Amino acid sequence: MLNIIQKTSKSYPSSFKNGLRSFCSSNINNNNNNNNNGNNKSIKLDFIEPNKYREKVNSYSTTPKSAGSKVDDSIYTIVNTEDLILNQIKLSKSPFIKVAGADVDGVLRGKYLDKDKFESAVKKGFGFCSVIFGWDSGDVCYDNVSFTGNHTGYPDINAKLDVSTYRTIPWEYDVPFFLMDFIKPNGEPLPICPRQVLKRVVKMCQDHQLEPLMGMEFEWYNYREDNHSIREKSYNNLTPLTNGMFGYSLLRTSQNSEFMNSLSELRGFGVPLEGLHTETGPGVYEAAIRFSSALEAGDRAILFKQSAKEIASLQGIIASFMAKPFQHLPGCSGHMHQNFASLDGSKNLFHDPSAPDEMSAMFKSFVAGQLLLLPEFLPFYAPNINSYKRLVDGYWAPTTPTWGIDNRTVAIRVLKQGKATRSEFRVPGSDVNPYISIAASFAAGLYGVLNKLELKQPPVTKNSYDLYKQGLVPRLPRSLSESTELLAKSKIAKELLGSDFVDHFVETRRWEYRQFNHQVHKWELERYFEII
Repeated sequence: MLNIIQKTSKSYPSSFKNGLRSFCSSNINNNNNNNNNGNNKSIKLDFIEPNKYREKVNSYSTTPKSAGSKVDDSIYTIVNTEDLILNQIKLSKSPFIKVAGADVDGVLRGKYLDKDKFESAVKKGFGFCSVIFGWDSGDVCYDNVSFTGNHTGYPDINAKLDVSTYRTIPWEYDVPFFLMDFIKPNGEPLPICPRQVLKRVVKMCQDHQLEPLMGMEFEWYNYREDNHSIREKSYNNLTPLTNGMFGYSLLRTSQNSEFMNSLSELRGFGVPLEGLHTETGPGVYEAAIRFSSALEAGDRAILFKQSAKEIASLQGIIASFMAKPFQHLPGCSGHMHQNFASLDGSKNLFHDPSAPDEMSAMFKSFVAGQLLLLPEFLPFYAPNINSYKRLVDGYWAPTTPTWGIDNRTVAIRVLKQGKATRSEFRVPGSDVNPYISIAASFAAGLYGVLNKLELKQPPVTKNSYDLYKQGLVPRLPRSLSESTELLAKSKIAKELLGSDFVDHFVETRRWEYRQFNHQVHKWELERYFEII
């Protein structure tokens, strides 16, 4: 169990809300020795706003601890996290609780729960229609998956709220929000649930005394449109938030300062950003989400995409995380900064100051594993038809399984920064399901570490695109169909991520490219209609 050491000083922040103070005050006289018996982890919580305690919880395992550091137990009291949150919800003015879970495409599916049913939902779980794993991103039902469908009658599956994901939504009247996992009737993880897949990989890493840490970046396009106008215009001649190719522009951000300031509210939603700026392309922004443990990084990433869309829509803007909206413009990435730390967070296991390149042997094996499995794991990082329109030479996206030190043309960019030494995995686009891409990338790296793979490929110091043209390195698969069939044959993927998940995921990708192949596209009309 994870307990919070809740500060109970006499003065409280002015932003204190929802009655949490009265709950904590009533527990001031609790006996710490009765609650902190050595079996529970305890962390020091210096603030009590509902969206901020999560940062302190998460930093417990990611912040190096100084030797001999102590908590001043005289002014702290142990509070059970679940009880704290249940009481917070009871005192909330909102009549509803918002809950959501991710489908295979990385779309958050959810609903509002009546507040009076919340405690029961926490204790016992609740039913959620299995169709969320039986249809695609357009709500068209698969005809090729075994998990659910007409053959099963689309029964409910069991949903369980993760109370540690508690947030309130600043731009939606502080409605309480929770992420949920999907489980089997016996309480075991549902193997095709993307968040459960990431939990599986995190546990594998931790079982080997490795703590996976992550920070994700997203690029995305913004248009002065809404979901009606884009259809009226047939997705053509859309009005971008700003015109021109103007990356890192202070002018463009100042011209849209209201939008920029609104995105800063994400910190209050437990999604802290390290940086936010324009990228090259009309209306393109990039956000770097603060690093954290891998599961927390997945939560932050999927919530960032959802939240950016919600915040944008309130200002007459539509945010698109499509990997490559237009042929002659850059695509949108979903880069992942990664490393392994010791379980207590005190040591970056990728950094070796005695090595000429400062890369530890573990780091090299991690990169070797990712490079080895990249072709067959590619659908996890490029899951859609459109993903492969981004992976083209010369457009800031990798097309080969290569690595280099601070080289942005390769698949894995190594950053030598002392205690912050890490890799930047540059293959994913912004259209990924974060849970799946994070799980697959760490699983591939772990495979390299456990098998002590050697990093035989030298670092690329120049243009990686030229190496393929010279026949020195292979080209990554060029389409979803090609990469999916490689994944279907991957025994390692099934071993690391579970055969149930891989088999289900493969069938959803086969469905995706089958839907595309059945369409008649504008390019075909323009090319063949008159001349052939």
